[in-house]
Amino acid sequence: MQALSPSRRLRRTPFSDGVEAAGVSAYTVYNHMLLPTVFRSVEEDYRHLKDAVQVWDVACERQIELRGPDAGRLMQMLTPRDLRGMLPGQCYYVPIVDETGGMLNDPVAVKIAEDRWWISIADSDLLYWVKGIAYGYRLDVLVDEPDVSPLAVQGPKAEDLMAAVFGDAIRSVRFFRFGKFPFQGRDLVIARSGYSKQGGFEIYVEGGDIGMPLWHALFEAGAAMDVRAGCPNLIERVESGLLSYGNDMTDDNTPHECGLGKFCDTWTAIGCIGRDALLRVAKEGPVQQIRAISIDGPKVPICDRHWPLMANDKPVGRVSSAAWSPDFNTNVAIGMVRMTHWDPDTKLTVLTPEGQRDATVRESFWN
Repeated sequence: MQALSPSRRLRRTPFSDGVEAAGVSAYTVYNHMLLPTVFRSVEEDYRHLKDAVQVWDVACERQIELRGPDAGRLMQMLTPRDLRGMLPGQCYYVPIVDETGGMLNDPVAVKIAEDRWWISIADSDLLYWVKGIAYGYRLDVLVDEPDVSPLAVQGPKAEDLMAAVFGDAIRSVRFFRFGKFPFQGRDLVIARSGYSKQGGFEIYVEGGDIGMPLWHALFEAGAAMDVRAGCPNLIERVESGLLSYGNDMTDDNTPHECGLGKFCDTWTAIGCIGRDALLRVAKEGPVQQIRAISIDGPKVPICDRHWPLMANDKPVGRVSSAAWSPDFNTNVAIGMVRMTHWDPDTKLTVLTPEGQRDATVRESFWN
């Protein structure tokens, strides 16, 4: 059994005491913080997420705060998504790219006000890139990591649980919108969003001192709803086609290769640092792209390295995430496939650590 060695470099979260009391059985490291990955088992956690409601410690989704007169300009420099129509109270999924058009992160941007933004990042040291851009262009903006720790409530009963704690007004919050709701004398930003397709909310807990009081309030209100501690679930994520930065994509990939072209307004996102490179990509089209893949046979092992995808003994891509899906009775996977073989129903083989398996490119993800 492998274990993580605790240290001050590996930061705990405002909810870690609750996570441990709930019986967490595995962690990973994400943005230098602890991220729970399993409580009872991946399969049991998956079933419960789809049937009930879970509270997730996702404080590792660190915020980068942009504050000042040039905050909006800096935000647009980071992404090829056109932000000119974005209003305070909205959340946008935004690819962040470098000067070559390579993906640096795929966060959610939260527009608090015209001069104040939060970037809720995936696993990378994006803060340093943003600070470098702000300094290099002499922008009038403060870039910092605020004391904000997201707590997610996910699952089909999530809205009922949130209403029990924050009142029925929470039900009127639309998808990828947020409102401010009081808790113990503090107004918390709460968005209808989350890293699952089961529905739910993310609470941006500003101030770690109220982390555990909020955790306890959610569990007390949800006792009759079978609320449990949970975490992003590998099976549900792959079924839903939710990409993981660092697993399914890196800075070697453009948003178009990652199937994120719909979030790129490259022609109109004036000021984006990677715009010129992405204009060429948009014009020529990608030569490879992420696809849903099914893999035949029994449950596959953990995909902790790329598995080559082959056609007639020639490499045509790779699988980056995979899991056995009880609901679909097959192994589901996310793969990057060359354009010559990415059409639906294309038959391929995948080289897993346990041997060669038959695989099929699918029309879309399962969920």
